[in-house]
Amino acid sequence: MNQITLTDMADLATGAAILGTGGGGDPYRGRLVAEQAIKTHGPVRVVQPAELDDDGLVVPLWNIGAPVIGMERIEKGDEGVRALRALEDFLGKKAVAIAPVEVGGSNSTMPVRAAALTGLPLVDCDGMGRAYPEVQMITPTLFDIPATPATLVDAAGNCIVLQTTSNLQTERIARAVCVQMGGRAAMAGYPMTGRQIREAMIPGTLSLALKIGRSLRQARERHDDPIQAILDVAGGFRLFSGKIVDVYRRIAQGWARGHFDVQGADETVRVDFQNEFLLARTLSGRLLCSVPDLIMSVDSQTGEPVTTESLHYGFRVTLLGIPCNGRWRTPGGIALGGPGYFGYDQPYRPVETLVSEGE
Repeated sequence: MNQITLTDMADLATGAAILGTGGGGDPYRGRLVAEQAIKTHGPVRVVQPAELDDDGLVVPLWNIGAPVIGMERIEKGDEGVRALRALEDFLGKKAVAIAPVEVGGSNSTMPVRAAALTGLPLVDCDGMGRAYPEVQMITPTLFDIPATPATLVDAAGNCIVLQTTSNLQTERIARAVCVQMGGRAAMAGYPMTGRQIREAMIPGTLSLALKIGRSLRQARERHDDPIQAILDVAGGFRLFSGKIVDVYRRIAQGWARGHFDVQGADETVRVDFQNEFLLARTLSGRLLCSVPDLIMSVDSQTGEPVTTESLHYGFRVTLLGIPCNGRWRTPGGIALGGPGYFGYDQPYRPVETLVSEGE
């Protein structure tokens, strides 16, 4: 993968939404704004981490806030670029490349737009291999790379520069600022050198998202099983299929929180979410999958991803469980993004172990 063209965007957005585990922002809108930028400015050049100069500045970009709000608020479209420029001004140094913080949802397409608008290359990597709801939940945190200095900008023209004492404090302060900005903002942060990108980020995740989306589209064109097409590329398991019979969703502290219930032939599964899907278990208490592994909800017929903001009663979905990147399975990774962090009193167990025990 050496560039992202207009014809790539639909597949990239679909694959990113699947890897987004329900969060990361609306993939359709993210795709449209990225396509508009590519139409105007041409394809986005993609570089691998190995191609970066050791000391060149790479700036990750992302949106912060509840995805549901992102569907309701119209952005100007230049927020990512303004966040980047504000951080460059503060650092007194120009970026040589842009990177996604997370591969999920519109947080994978927002940096594509910024790269098209600025002419900067986009690095084929991210810091999660999925989507996570909090700013500090990123693999650079495991390498003691600070999130700040960081910038937040909104559609009204406001800009905030953060310097904090920890990545957790960055999350708390940025979330509070985001709420005051209307629940949605663009961020630039975790400024890194090329050497740090190679050390701390997960390589090849944009390519993976594109492959997943392309495989799904081609399977539908051939009238093959679309869900199997996803699993053939991403790996993982079918966990459960059924009809959504209940959705509880609220906006709280800058997140979409709640759960939805999927009723099958013999039992019902509840999936909890905080922007992203966190944990899936039957109402009788049997665990199917939990963070940091990926829980995906897709349309049972088409394989299209069903994100947090699009959940509704009567939708027939299949839940998938995908093993996470190995960095999340280390003690530090589990402490940072495992079930215990979100208040669950059960230890993390790999999805492949849970599936084998349920067979």
